[in-house]
Amino acid sequence: MWFKNLYFFAFTRPFEHSESELEKHLAEHLFTPCASTELAHFGWVNALGKHGHSTVHCANGNFLLCARKEEKILPAPVIKEMVEEKINLLEQEQGRGATKKEKEQFKEDIIFELLPRAFSRISDTHAYISPKDNIIVINASARGKAEDLLALLRKVLGTLPVTSLEPDIQADETMTDWLINKSLGAKFQLGMEAEFNAMGDDGAIIRVKNQDLESEEIKSHLDADKYMVKVALEWDESLSFMLCDDLSVKRLKFFEVIEDQNEDIDNDDVVAKLDADFALMAGELNRFIHDLLAEFSLKTTDSLEQD
Repeated sequence: MWFKNLYFFAFTRPFEHSESELEKHLAEHLFTPCASTELAHFGWVNALGKHGHSTVHCANGNFLLCARKEEKILPAPVIKEMVEEKINLLEQEQGRGATKKEKEQFKEDIIFELLPRAFSRISDTHAYISPKDNIIVINASARGKAEDLLALLRKVLGTLPVTSLEPDIQADETMTDWLINKSLGAKFQLGMEAEFNAMGDDGAIIRVKNQDLESEEIKSHLDADKYMVKVALEWDESLSFMLCDDLSVKRLKFFEVIEDQNEDIDNDDVVAKLDADFALMAGELNRFIHDLLAEFSLKTTDSLEQD
């Protein structure tokens, strides 16, 4: 239940669907396993997994969702080898090379032949919508996975007016200024890990770990016109994370002082525990995202279109 990586997007119009309305829309595209000849399938499952009974779980006004993707695993080297065998056979039988169209057809035929015997990889992507805070927060390790979930949600809702929040000043400039001018807000503390890039496509990349980021060694990199593009931070004595210059959050970890707040709930009541953990997590993350965006002079309401 506890999110590990964050991509968050702001709505450009208020999200006004109720829990029941949202559940009705998601029911239009539920997950079903791949058919024998399908490469992949993507759909909605119970928000609380095997313990839940609904595709939407609401706690304190936040809507939890879960999208499941099944992908057939077909090793590229195997396909390539089988295509080459067909090309060689064609050359032997007809004394000519295969055309581009024939090569593509060989590949399609081989994939179709292998699919029924292929292993499957299944992955779940959780997200929650906070209408009050005007955001959708996605637990994904890569932006592509986050955008896949947004695309699926857009498909069932018909429209999904969301946008990434872009600061007026480049994020890496602001992050670097935290070191140069000690301008990081009081709720945030620097960690001991960072990545610095020099300007230009071929610029140097410096990664440091277990390093005081306010040391003279780091200052020398800043003096050489390097910018901080990733940095380990802690927030409000509640969580630690790695912040990237696209404002994504990696390696998010809640401190025990947060997780222990629900330790009095009976572990045998799994649904009650999941509900309490989600409510606690979403509340903390909504506060965290508000404070993080403030460091870049942003608010989630900045994205709302003016009538």
